[in-house]
Amino acid sequence: MIEDKNQQRTQLSDLGEFGLIDHLTKNFKIKQSSTVKGIGDDAAVLDFKKNKIVVSTDLLVEGVHFDLSYMPLKHLGYKSVIVNLSDVYAMNATATQVTVSIAVSNRFPLEALEELYAGIETAAKIYNVDVIGGDTTSSTSGLLISVTAIGEINSDTEVYRNGAKPNDLLVVTGDLGGAYMGLQVLEREKEVFKVNPNNQPDLEPYTYIVERQLKPEARQDIIKLLKDLGVKPTSMIDVSDGLSSEILHLCTQSGTGCDLYENKIPLDPQVISTCEEFNIDSTTVALNGGEDYELLFTISQEDFPKIKANPNFSVIGYMREKSAGIHLVTRAETKIPLKAQGWKNFS
Repeated sequence: MIEDKNQQRTQLSDLGEFGLIDHLTKNFKIKQSSTVKGIGDDAAVLDFKKNKIVVSTDLLVEGVHFDLSYMPLKHLGYKSVIVNLSDVYAMNATATQVTVSIAVSNRFPLEALEELYAGIETAAKIYNVDVIGGDTTSSTSGLLISVTAIGEINSDTEVYRNGAKPNDLLVVTGDLGGAYMGLQVLEREKEVFKVNPNNQPDLEPYTYIVERQLKPEARQDIIKLLKDLGVKPTSMIDVSDGLSSEILHLCTQSGTGCDLYENKIPLDPQVISTCEEFNIDSTTVALNGGEDYELLFTISQEDFPKIKANPNFSVIGYMREKSAGIHLVTRAETKIPLKAQGWKNFS
């Protein structure tokens, strides 16, 4: 957390807008056959032939969505792409392109933006997407990043939020709560650093959950896995705002109820131990933490044998008739109405 005072600083005004764009995007290579024209013209040109196109956009604002006192710029660039790709995968689609736009204040030198774009480039390589354009402009209030993700999908494989039926099983990938607890650790160490700037945090006991916060991954692998298993979800959403919020979205749009079982929610041991350290209930964290970017979906019971032995999936509940309501079934087998207490914009 100690800033290097001897870093080279190249003022953005030395390059100008177009020089800056050329400099930051010179290493982006075209990989997707659907990309006819990428960066360098008035607009990108894409050709998806017979497939449908999916599009998703997210805006990340300094001081609201990220804190640069502990978020490295390279990690931020990586994460800004990932959060958008996750939305594409939640449609059961393949991500193919992204555009990246930034608004930046004059406190950022060129070298800082090079770090940001190195993270964007790394994400694009790992997830095999083309960066095909964007915009840069000045800001008087810090850094803003807007990423639009584009993907393609066959007409018979798309999955929406509104397809769940009563008796469908509720399934989640991976584990939950890690990103939120990673954030709690980073916020604690930030406060310690304010008191003693010479103190360097020991994050070794928290490596998994800190990585879940600073460098999340989108579940691209699940889309291929479901296809290989012959499973098409009846509804799907990514877990960005918290498990409870996402379940309520599925139920509202599908017109169903749901029973979510507390003892089935997957938790990493590091999440459990850190919750104990912070005296926070781990179920509350899993329900409301957000930013895990796992996939939450429903399947028909006939498909259960295809996924039951797979470690990527946890069956955590089942859908009910709308009149049955939406409940958390506790370990004591009592039912509590499920409420969304996760991330809320404008609160």
